[in-house]
Amino acid sequence: MATHHEEEENLDEKKLHDTEDDDGEEEDQNWDDWKTDGEEEEELEGSKELFFCLFCDSVFSSCSPLFEHCASAHHFDFNAIKKTHNLDFYKCIKLINYVRSQVAENRCWSCGMTCQSKRDLQNHLHELVNFESSMLQSDDDKYLKPILQDDALLYSFAEDVEDADGDDISTDPKELVNLNQFEQISTDDESCSDRYPCRLTNPCENGGKEVASASDRANQIRDINKNYFGSYSSFGIHKEMISDKVRTDAYRQAVLENPSLLRGAVVMDVGCGTGILSLFAAQGGASRVIAVEASEKMAAVATQIAKDNGFLQSGFPRSSGQHDGVIEVVQGMVEDLDNATHIQPHSVDVLLSEWMGYCLLYESMLSSVLLARDRWLKPGGAILPDTATMFVAGFGKGGTSIPFWENVYSFNMSCIGLEEVEGAARNPIVDVIDSCDIVTPTQVLQTFDLLTMRSDQMDFTAKVELEPKSVTPTNNSTGSKPEITWCHGLVLWFETGFTERFCSEMPTNLSTSPYNPKTHWSQTILTFREPIAMASSKVTSEKPAAVGTNACPAVSVQSRISIVRAVQHRCIDISMELTGIGSDEHGSESGDALVWVYSISLSTSVTNNQETEPELIELNFG
Repeated sequence: MATHHEEEENLDEKKLHDTEDDDGEEEDQNWDDWKTDGEEEEELEGSKELFFCLFCDSVFSSCSPLFEHCASAHHFDFNAIKKTHNLDFYKCIKLINYVRSQVAENRCWSCGMTCQSKRDLQNHLHELVNFESSMLQSDDDKYLKPILQDDALLYSFAEDVEDADGDDISTDPKELVNLNQFEQISTDDESCSDRYPCRLTNPCENGGKEVASASDRANQIRDINKNYFGSYSSFGIHKEMISDKVRTDAYRQAVLENPSLLRGAVVMDVGCGTGILSLFAAQGGASRVIAVEASEKMAAVATQIAKDNGFLQSGFPRSSGQHDGVIEVVQGMVEDLDNATHIQPHSVDVLLSEWMGYCLLYESMLSSVLLARDRWLKPGGAILPDTATMFVAGFGKGGTSIPFWENVYSFNMSCIGLEEVEGAARNPIVDVIDSCDIVTPTQVLQTFDLLTMRSDQMDFTAKVELEPKSVTPTNNSTGSKPEITWCHGLVLWFETGFTERFCSEMPTNLSTSPYNPKTHWSQTILTFREPIAMASSKVTSEKPAAVGTNACPAVSVQSRISIVRAVQHRCIDISMELTGIGSDEHGSESGDALVWVYSISLSTSVTNNQETEPELIELNFG
């Protein structure tokens, strides 16, 4: 087989020869070279290099779309493998030829399973689990010989793979356990090629329409994860989370002030980020900490941080004064660790994770934590936190922007405030609301027991009844009409508990309530199109009036709220149905149901080709 350098020289000679031929044709133009459309297409096919997919019959004109197709349709991310495992030119050639040889025998290149047919193999293909085992098979000089005759991929891939020299963190690959390929994150401004693995239900067997469909789906997945994994590769968001004292202190207290729970325990930290919770666990006396992180960049960062602080698990002795290394960083999604031989099933004593998103369930990370619980937590093991509770209350005019615009340097600009409220009814926000603007008592919306709940219980519908807060009458208010309270919307927040069940020495509660110090989660605000009038006692109306108006205020508002995981990955849908309950001297009557439906989605700003930190969630009116 010719060397890479010789191939380049041959290509240069070919290009020079083609150029000379082109020049000759320009000097001697005549009708002898006239060709039909069919002949021209045949000549074009003959003159272009064709790149054949490693797994199916798809054909491409260059390496880039081929590798994108292999990653999205067949779970083979060549660029990520090359980068993660520092493969040189010859190991890349061996890998390509090894994969082609295995596919030719309907055998999975990753796990070695032999399938009955090509279609069965494509249905079976999965994310890489144990790369070291696959490399032992492929690192044979026999795979330097092409499996596919005139395989253009073998001498073109090196020119097509982007060099990620812009990464600031360099980590010895032996220190980082890589179980699969997720994203190839570059700190260069021009690239962001994050990829979230997704098993395609319709395998692609040819280069027809299905290839375009797979490409479209891959682009959609890439867009979603550009917001998700890309944002968590930004140090800014980690600084924001660590700087959230309510959040970080709650976890630190739960871990360090319950020594009987952590001392000598095997801990798994799901979504470790910088590794701050893993460091707490190591500091608290854990015998082993398995820090799982999907982002390739942040896994490398967490590895370096653990190493710098003397906590990284290694085989060489530590210098005086440093701790024994107990942290093992595993790069990959927890969903892909099931075949990891070094993590035995039900071997974890404590499952630790900061999984909460806006409105508690946004990002859908809880399902990953529950999966880790079922696969690796010992019977009787602990999960931190072990409870989560969602709350709801009504808020008044002060929770909107109306008061600000009513008096701007003595000028009335309330028209702007009214327009902003209309927009908020379509696009509610995640923001901090002042506790003095809460106009109803707080009600529990939903509770979760993380030790026993099922994943499908993340989707729920709950009913609550909200009444106005009791208003102390003034001296002059005897016999006057009850004071009317205007409810402009509902506000949601959550708490997570590190309860006495596991934290017997020092239970802890992490609250995002507007009555407590603010957190980076803020609260989720759902604004009504029209405010609802409420009164704590009955109001006599001279004539019939709609419940919830000034003439007939509601004594309570019945709310039916549903929160479910959306079709779009990592998003949730919120539906809200409201019924005003009125009361007059003849008894109670119900108003018409008022229905709003919202869908939560992440909004990310990109300025000058640089991805900024995630903005507040946008809840789109449906």
